[in-house]
Amino acid sequence: MKNKKIFVITLIAMFLAIFSCTINTNGNISNFAISNQPQQEIKISGYSSVYPALKVLADAYEAKISTTTVSILTPTKSEVSIAGVKDGLLDIGTLSRELKPEEKEDKLEYYLLAKDALLVATHPSVTNIMNVSTEQLKGIYSGKIKNWKELGGSDAKIVILDRSEKEPAKNLLRKYYLGQDLKISSEAIVLRNEGEVIAAIQNTPYSIGAFSLAYAISHNLPVNRLSLNGVEPSIENIKKNKYQMVRPIGITIKKSPTKPVQEFVNFAISKAGKEELAKYSFVASTEKK
Repeated sequence: MKNKKIFVITLIAMFLAIFSCTINTNGNISNFAISNQPQQEIKISGYSSVYPALKVLADAYEAKISTTTVSILTPTKSEVSIAGVKDGLLDIGTLSRELKPEEKEDKLEYYLLAKDALLVATHPSVTNIMNVSTEQLKGIYSGKIKNWKELGGSDAKIVILDRSEKEPAKNLLRKYYLGQDLKISSEAIVLRNEGEVIAAIQNTPYSIGAFSLAYAISHNLPVNRLSLNGVEPSIENIKKNKYQMVRPIGITIKKSPTKPVQEFVNFAISKAGKEELAKYSFVASTEKK
């Protein structure tokens, strides 16, 4: 009799344990039930400079929605990601520009999530230089100014960390400071993506390069952030439109996306999404498209 009682008590305990994992006190389905739902994957690819902002949003979203995995794939050109979204190979494409009219074709939707500045910075070994003019920047990138001492800095050769002419970051640098016709020094080191620039500038003494201001601030990178023509690269100056080299952080999706994709985008453009981006020094956009 005693053994039977113990058996019944054990069964009741097991039942209560299962029941408590399935339904919480408010009658809502909890993690036990959710874990039995199929896992949804959202595939993202595109321009690499947008990835830090998308990673922030992906991590925050996955923490809230456990049934969705946001996969940020190997970076590619914006044109490739746009084609991937159109063909259904990708769910979201990342861009540091708006869609061109011929790219929309009534199939794609564009969302401006935030803005980020293109920062010009040097390795901390470069001393006594915190501001450069347009002419000085042209002199550096062309190779006419070869040594930091010519600008009042250390007696050391300048190492230029550059990007391909096809990259939007390089286009932005040319648009506002270098000009379209400036011939870049043959000694410049051309790197494939922004991640390589960020890694190289931290490990290459006397180097100079351009990359994300938000990334530099949020990761507290040990680099010298240069003012350009006396204008400091700062969140405040981005908001006031004082700092010129500002690039959009945008995404594109199909006009009729799947439910998981639309829900992620809704989060990205929501107040909660903007707050997450602001934590990492991205200037959240007030626009939707």
